[in-house]
This record gives sequence, structure tokens and C-alpha cells, in this order.
Amino acid sequence: MTTFSEPQAIAVRQLCGLVNGLNQRIVEHVRVHGATLGLTPSQATALREMSGPMTMRELAERMSCEPSNTTFVVDKLEKQQLIERHPHPTDRRAKQLVLTAEGTALRERLLELLTEGSPLGSLTAQERQLLHGLLERAVAPA
Repeated sequence: MTTFSEPQAIAVRQLCGLVNGLNQRIVEHVRVHGATLGLTPSQATALREMSGPMTMRELAERMSCEPSNTTFVVDKLEKQQLIERHPHPTDRRAKQLVLTAEGTALRERLLELLTEGSPLGSLTAQERQLLHGLLERAVAPA
């Protein structure tokens, strides 16, 4: 177990505050831009994460939520004819989520909107890559 001196503990606390602040800005950014397209924050997050066909469990992992919560979101997106459930090609017990043509078009528009004014937009590609690597290390299991 790592122990920190008082100055190190303060620095860690400040860093945690910054990460939390960034998360809040990203959540708000998704909320605002999703709403302009008639999407709830959860629906916008699901569409953002639907980079290709995937199972409900895979989508839940990408959304950082429980599969049961994802089911509710997917049901709504399916009702809006943005997502379809298809038989999984290799696992007959699972369904694969697939964007419809309308869902794909809406996702592309959402991604355009999320790029505009992104909280990470002021970082260079190299800085984003560095931040990505550092965050991956920080969240990796010990």
C-alpha cells in the first residue's frame, strides 16, 4: 500500500478534483448536445459508444453501467427505430445490437456535435494520447 506525505496527499486530492471536474464537464457536454437531438444523456452515451455491432453486456461496459440499465436505454432506442436486436452470429443465447440507418445517421450527427467545444478539444492529439495512457494506467487493476 502506498502512503503519501501531506503535500503528496494534497496533490492527489487536487488531481482527483480535476478528474472529477473533467468528468462533470464531459457529462454536461453530452447532456446538452444529446438534448439538441432529442436524446437523454444515457441514449446519447449509448449511441456514442455504438461503434459497431455489440452485445448488451459490451455496451453496458462501454457505458460504465449495469446491463439492466442498458436494457432500458436500448428499449427506448429500439422504440425510436435507432437500434435493432439481431441474433448473435456465434452465441445463440445472446443478441447483437445493431444501429439502423437512421441510428447511424443520428450517431454521426451526435459525434459531430460532441467534437464541437469538447472539454478535451483544447488538447493537442499528442496531449490527448498522453492523457489517455496516464488514465489507462490509473484505472488499471493493481
